[in-house]
Amino acid sequence: MIFPTLDFLLFFLVVWPLAWALAKAPTAWAAAALVGAFTAGLLAMAGRPVPMLAILLAGTAATGWAFLRGQRHLAHKLAIIAASYCFYAFWNWRLAGLLLTSVVLNWLTGRLIDGARGTVWAARWCALGVVINLSVLGFFKYYDFFLQSLAAALTTIGIERDMPWLEIVLPIGISFFTFQGISYVVDLKRGDLDRSRPLVDVMFFISFFPHLVAGPIVRAARFLPQLETPPDPRRTFIGLGLLLILWGVVKKAIIANVLATRLVDKVFFDPTVLGTIDVLAGVYGYAVQIYCDFSAYSDIAIGIAALLGYRFQRNFDQPYRATSLRDFWHRWHMSLSQWLRDYLYRPLGGNRGGRWQTYRNLLLTMILGGLWHGAAWRFLLWGALHGIGLAIERLWHDWRSAQGKAPAASTLPLRIVTTIVTFHVVCLGWILFRSESVTRAGEVIEALGRWQQVELLNAGLALLIVIGMAINFTPPDLLQRLHRLYVRWPVWASGVAAASVLLVVEALAGDGTAPFIYFQF
Repeated sequence: MIFPTLDFLLFFLVVWPLAWALAKAPTAWAAAALVGAFTAGLLAMAGRPVPMLAILLAGTAATGWAFLRGQRHLAHKLAIIAASYCFYAFWNWRLAGLLLTSVVLNWLTGRLIDGARGTVWAARWCALGVVINLSVLGFFKYYDFFLQSLAAALTTIGIERDMPWLEIVLPIGISFFTFQGISYVVDLKRGDLDRSRPLVDVMFFISFFPHLVAGPIVRAARFLPQLETPPDPRRTFIGLGLLLILWGVVKKAIIANVLATRLVDKVFFDPTVLGTIDVLAGVYGYAVQIYCDFSAYSDIAIGIAALLGYRFQRNFDQPYRATSLRDFWHRWHMSLSQWLRDYLYRPLGGNRGGRWQTYRNLLLTMILGGLWHGAAWRFLLWGALHGIGLAIERLWHDWRSAQGKAPAASTLPLRIVTTIVTFHVVCLGWILFRSESVTRAGEVIEALGRWQQVELLNAGLALLIVIGMAINFTPPDLLQRLHRLYVRWPVWASGVAAASVLLVVEALAGDGTAPFIYFQF
């Protein structure tokens, strides 16, 4: 995804004020037009051919609302599913079959688990479902990485072999819909879901287009109950959805995109020709870029789901104000960190097996979480860095508790110090995360000690970094406060305000393009 285009602005300006005015009446078709407008905007940001697909998605959404008005809930679900598969197929229609296959396999596994409740076969079917999901993910994401590592190892010991290389296309969003499939079968086995769901509901849950390609990771036990009753167009969270989408567009187009194209990409392309100030600015810039980029997509996804009448959990909570790595992972990509905690860390034993087993489980969880992001040694090392850091923090906390001492960040000066230290440990990890290789990461770190003339950093870029960091220290309920004010405005004033924001974005957004970072995962 890139940034709002003129097509998006025109579509938004024409449809949105009328749609919201009619929706407050309320009219289901008006709400559908509103969804269509923002779907078109989402696709325009992606650089896709907007008009045809926008009309298709808006039409299916409108048809879905119309069915809902006619008390035809099943037809409504099918219309949204059709929109979701069109959305995915526009990237690669052939791989839409993989998504459908994943859905059907998880649905069948869920049926088998449901039929075997109270027996040992429930656990066996669940294990089979997890293995199938991980096998699909492993083949598409890690096959080449495994062969490359094996070839390198054989060469090291003097053995060379021809490897069965395959040109595998990594399906967009495969990590996200695979994790959601695992969530479905495991929640059934644990009893968090009271029963297996119909194929239509499972298809809706896994394929729902707002979260399909880049999250947030939606938990089966939290989302599927929402499908039991039809959403009420009169209770759609229009104001909050609009604010989330607008805020996401601002963060992506003005902050993340400009920092990426004018600073970060240049620093990480060749750090050997730059000095300390530029490289340090590039590292800080990437910390801001990845936060604004990914939280922007999450905001847009949550906002679109809200316009359709569904609720997603919050995915970011000002992560750079964290006072520890543990606190950071309570705030960063919360849907992933909670998934890793509930479906990996706790099944490994969590903190139930003693102190050293807890440290081991933390390390393994974060290493596997790093590999989830990509098949490369730099992601493994990034996960290991966080795992070791979390284990050290846990060791320190256990020692202080045994001594009867207060928490380390119990005073304001200590909280400031621990926040700064935590942020820089996270930035060290971001160097590994962003670099093309471990070697390139080493070059970035080496360049931090080389003083020379500043070439890239300027006042505008520095201001964007400051603004991006300041977002993490605003009142946590700022958006809710804005929402309470926003919904009190007349319809015409709300439309003018939203249009003005988008016009400012169009004027300030950079010329370059930077796809959403998490599309690659």
